[in-house]
Order: sequence, then structure tokens, then C-alpha cells
Amino acid sequence: MRVLITGIAGFIGSHLADRLLAQGHEVWGIDNLLTGQEGNVADDVAFWEGSIIDGEDDALPVVFAEAEPEVVYHAAASYNDPTNIERDMLTNAYGTARVVSECKRAGTRRLIYFQTSLCSGLYSPPHPMSGRQQLNPRGSYAVSKTAGEQTIRDSGLDYISFRLANIYGSRNLTGPIPTFYQRLRTSQPCTVADTRRDFVYINDAIDLFARAAAEGRPGVYHVSTGGDYSIETLYDTIRDVLHLDRLAPQHVPRQVDDTSTLLLDPTATLGEFPGWSAKTALGEGIARAVAWYDAHGVGETFTHLKAANG
Repeated sequence: MRVLITGIAGFIGSHLADRLLAQGHEVWGIDNLLTGQEGNVADDVAFWEGSIIDGEDDALPVVFAEAEPEVVYHAAASYNDPTNIERDMLTNAYGTARVVSECKRAGTRRLIYFQTSLCSGLYSPPHPMSGRQQLNPRGSYAVSKTAGEQTIRDSGLDYISFRLANIYGSRNLTGPIPTFYQRLRTSQPCTVADTRRDFVYINDAIDLFARAAAEGRPGVYHVSTGGDYSIETLYDTIRDVLHLDRLAPQHVPRQVDDTSTLLLDPTATLGEFPGWSAKTALGEGIARAVAWYDAHGVGETFTHLKAANG
């Protein structure tokens, strides 16, 4: 199978490429390396450094013409600067529209998209979100990612959109886990807010994403465990894996653009992809992530929030 991955040098894109290559597929990829790392890209990938939006480094038509992909995984996204509204809209909305157009020209069989679960906005459910909630994204990242999803929905392409819980593991430089690790390793204080999140280990997520190339009816699916943890529990788990003495974090108010929980119902996903589940326990996944951070280090970390926990 001929596969193209946008954002291939990032966390999800690079792990996905590794899996697809191991399964014997031909993999092409494109990444502007703004947040992705070229070292994440396997040698067997046909890699283009460039943008999915037009400009001097516009490589999208070139890589599509070369790859003629049967399946496209669209993982490229702008998320690291919540004040740069223009970049988010250009990359996540307009860039997605360009990917859709190239898929149509290339005769791509299926387009697979990665959407933020923040598309439902500052929603605090008494039970997991089923996927039928009204969309109400807040902030340029969630708004632009949701615009991309809706563009794909209306495109006429065969598609799957995965709405993601917090995916974590090796190569991840976003969110509270690498931030807590980095600060704890350097004896810096950490802050936590009264928020909860669902955490899915990267290998479990990739199991599902790889299957979606050939399985699943078109539509939206949650990638989640169906449960959530407090950010303070996450902090405690990382501290315990690091074998540090109990260091109490500072409690801070939740930011205005942060939601109290992101609790997703995976029932539809479990039904459509029999045998799949997010099975890795949090402590086990954190231990694996910490081992990778110990071996490779953590440089700059990123967040879509205007102020980060940690």
C-alpha cells in the first residue's frame, strides 16, 4: 500500500510511519520541521521537508505527485503558539483544504484525520462524551482543527476522523508529561490545576490508526480509554517512576481556555474495530516514556494553551 503522512516528523506521524513500514507498506512523508524532528523520520521514508500551505517551501503537490497515495494520514498541525491565530488557521484549516484537494486529484482511497477532543469546547460532562455533542471549539487551535474536520466531512472523500484523548509516550513533547518530567529532573517546582484527562499510550493508538487504513466505516471515532485521571495523579505517577521523594506541587487555578475534563466514550470505536482497546496502564506507559526521556532528553515542550500546567 502507498501511504502519505503529513506531519511525519512529529510524535504521532513518526510512530505511524514506523508501524506502516514494519508492515511492508511504502511510506512518503512531508513535514516543515517547525515542531517535528527530522531524527524521528525512519530512513526508509521518502521524506520531503516543506509546508502543506503554499509558499516558497510548498511541497504538497510535489509529494502527492510522487507518492500517488492510496491512503493519506493527515497529522500535520499548528498548535505550539496559541497567540498566532493566522498560522493556526492557515495550517489547520486552509492546509487541510489543500490536502483534501490533492487527495481528490490523486484518487486517494481514504483520508485519515487527527482531531482534537477540544472540538466540544469547555464542556464538563457528567459522563463520557459520545461524539454526538454539539461542536463548540474555543481558541484558534480547536477552531481551526474543527474547520479542517468539517472540510473533510463535506469533501465527498472516504474518511475517518479520530478525536484524540491525550496521546503520550516516546517522542512526545506536548502536554504535562514531558513538562513534569523536565521540571522534576531539574528540581524545579511544578504546578497543577484542578483538571482531568484521559491518557492513551502511543503504541495502543498506533494499533488503531494502522488498522484504519483498511478497516472502519467512514466517520468520527474517539481514541480513548473511557476514563480520566486528575493532573495531580499524573504528576504523582511521574514522580514515583522517577523515584523522587514526595514533592507537593503548587495548585493553581485552571486557565480560561482549559476545560475541567476531556472524558470521551470509545464505545463506537470498540464496536467498529473489534479487539482494539487502550490497554496499557498509566504507570506502565509513563515508565516507558520516562525511559525514553532519560535516553534522549527533553528540549523545548509545546502546548496549545495560553498558559501551561507545569
